[in-house]
Amino acid sequence: MPRVKRGVTTHRRHKKILAMTKGQTASRHILYRRAHESMLHSLSYAYQHRRKRKGDMRKLWILRVNAASRAQGLKYGQFMNLLKRSGIGINRKMLAEMAVREPEAFRSLVNTVQEKAQD
Repeated sequence: MPRVKRGVTTHRRHKKILAMTKGQTASRHILYRRAHESMLHSLSYAYQHRRKRKGDMRKLWILRVNAASRAQGLKYGQFMNLLKRSGIGINRKMLAEMAVREPEAFRSLVNTVQEKAQD
């Protein structure tokens, strides 16, 4: 059976890992072992934070809707409750966009919700 030299395969694999850790400091992008550890942690953090970003965006939307609804004299919880009771199904992302880009439309929505609640 012929002898197999594995230098090319290993070198290619190491180069791939070192390329992934480009931009990291010290031995984390120079030494293969340290780079491999660093890469595994980086990929793990990236995976976790992609999921965390969704919660962060929701918090931001809630913050924006709260600020806009308080300007109209309603707390966030009260506003969302009135929306639900009046049967208007707009998600938080759209409410936040409306509050930032179209304050007049948001104001009219708040007025509509308040009128329906009084009936």
